Amino acid sequence: MRDQRIDKLEDLLVAGPDTALLRFSLGNAYIKNNPAAAVIHLSRAVALDPRYTAAWKVLGKALSLEGDTTSAIAAYEQGIKVAEENGDKQAAKEMSVFLKRLRKSSV
Repeated sequence: MRDQRIDKLEDLLVAGPDTALLRFSLGNAYIKNNPAAAVIHLSRAVALDPRYTAAWKVLGKALSLEGDTTSAIAAYEQGIKVAEENGDKQAAKEMSVFLKRLRKSSV
């Protein structure tokens, strides 16, 4: 059965414009059942808005789910930098925890 939420978001993407928020929403919608699709949309979200802290956080998670530890680490590192620049201490803290766990599990 198709996910109606994903279908609606995909329709919005086709209709345009392509925005970071729309791509972030698609990435979130896909992450549970299709992390590869989530990576595509979240990568586009941070390309459209490199200061989008939440997109960096979810991108790191999607990459980790895909087994791309190196890219996940890079996404979390960039996300932490962006969060700190934005004054988003909670997001930086969360990503630091995820990053630490990821590094520990990849040793």
